[in-house]
Amino acid sequence: MTKTALITGASTGIGRATAQRFQAEGWNVVATMRNPDDGADLAALDNVLVTRLDVTDADSIEAAVAAAIERFGAIDVLVNNAGYGAAGPLEAFPPERIRRQIDTNLIGLIDVTRAVLPHMRAARSGVIVNISSVGGRMTLPLFSLYHATKFAVEGLSEALTFELAPLGIGVKIVEPGAIRTDFSGRSLDFVNDESLAEYQPTIGKVLASFQSRQGENDGSPPEVVADVIWTAATDGTDTLRYTAGEDAAEYMKNRKALDDATFMAGIRARFGLDG
Repeated sequence: MTKTALITGASTGIGRATAQRFQAEGWNVVATMRNPDDGADLAALDNVLVTRLDVTDADSIEAAVAAAIERFGAIDVLVNNAGYGAAGPLEAFPPERIRRQIDTNLIGLIDVTRAVLPHMRAARSGVIVNISSVGGRMTLPLFSLYHATKFAVEGLSEALTFELAPLGIGVKIVEPGAIRTDFSGRSLDFVNDESLAEYQPTIGKVLASFQSRQGENDGSPPEVVADVIWTAATDGTDTLRYTAGEDAAEYMKNRKALDDATFMAGIRARFGLDG
């Protein structure tokens, strides 16, 4: 029987590439996104259902899962990919934007997982692939909220393995590094309050560092992450974490090898924050 994957955030980037990869492998694909019109080309492919799913809208989650079951009869793999990055000094964020970051990257992932779990539990099989980031294991300046959500995804995913493995359900974490997507554009929410003068030197240095590196290394193409997601979903192992991209592997190697003070000093030096 043909297997089915449900993928959130499939309109662009990693989600779109993952939908295309699973479809090319002969799977049924439920490609979900906030605006299904953005997935017209995916909908034209065989065995692909494009449907609306906003991870912050509980009704849309339930409707998308129901549509997937009605169309294909099962959900064998869930890829929790939808998310975005909030950046800026924590003190500058109004409460509603703090909640948006947490609701999208963490609560939304939890809600989609909870909606799919009854079907996997009944089948006593399935794989949940949660897209984290190297930012779930290390941090960069001004991304405290984003890192908070990705560290939480790591902990949630690791803990879930204990309760879901006895039910035949696997949990995987994919940790991309820099990826050639629109994360820094559409998916990046930068917040600043220039009246908070004390933060402006740090903001200026961090932004200057990012700008100076533009074009130097645009990151891996999203297809690299899609390949890793495919492996994680189908390799049949109990491997928990998978890095995606050469830079991700290098970051994780250094994070494991270095103590906190040394690693963080390297980050400060990279952004010119050590003087």
